[in-house]
Amino acid sequence: MEKPRPFVLINAAMSADGKIATVERRQTRISGERDSDRVDSLKAESDAIMVGVGTILADNPSLTVKSEKRREERRKARKDENPLRIVVDNQARTPVDAEILNRGEGKRIIAVSKRAIVEDMERLAEKAEILICGKEEVNLRNLLYLLWQRGVNRLMVEGGATLNWSLISQRLVDEIYIYVGNMIIGGENAPTLVDGKGFTLEEKMVKLEFLSAKRMDEGVLLRWRVRK
Repeated sequence: MEKPRPFVLINAAMSADGKIATVERRQTRISGERDSDRVDSLKAESDAIMVGVGTILADNPSLTVKSEKRREERRKARKDENPLRIVVDNQARTPVDAEILNRGEGKRIIAVSKRAIVEDMERLAEKAEILICGKEEVNLRNLLYLLWQRGVNRLMVEGGATLNWSLISQRLVDEIYIYVGNMIIGGENAPTLVDGKGFTLEEKMVKLEFLSAKRMDEGVLLRWRVRK
């Protein structure tokens, strides 16, 4: 019997040619103010937000709720003003001075594998709860089960491309929100929405069900449901 898990949604912004960052793997502003507010609302409505360590190292996001009104609404609902923030980090490479560990109130989790060095885990344990979940790499299915046990019913994933691939290829995603911006980034080595090894023609690819499209700022917001 499959273990229960949270409802998982991926939210991302990409260029018209499908890139989520430049060839140097540096984040660039793709969406506008309306989409930024939409993303902030998604954060406030979620029980937890998850990213891969690559996103932490490249972009250093705080993943906090920006709107004071939304933070206040969470406090009135007897929640932390920011959702639980989670880093999938096989080898405990998250810097102790990372924004996610130091900005904003709320709980944090660093999910690591047994390959992580003990000293690195101890260093991070001063800032976050450490979950050892997997031998060579984080077992995402088990991690989602542990999050569900902690009361996480709605999990928002903010990337990056490797984590997106791992979740999608293991059929652990329910919905995908993609903002497509009005720019071309290019570069054969620039990260796309989903990287990883990819499916072959012989494998069963993940299919999506179209839910909606909405013009926003200078681009379009697409919403998809992942078919089971």
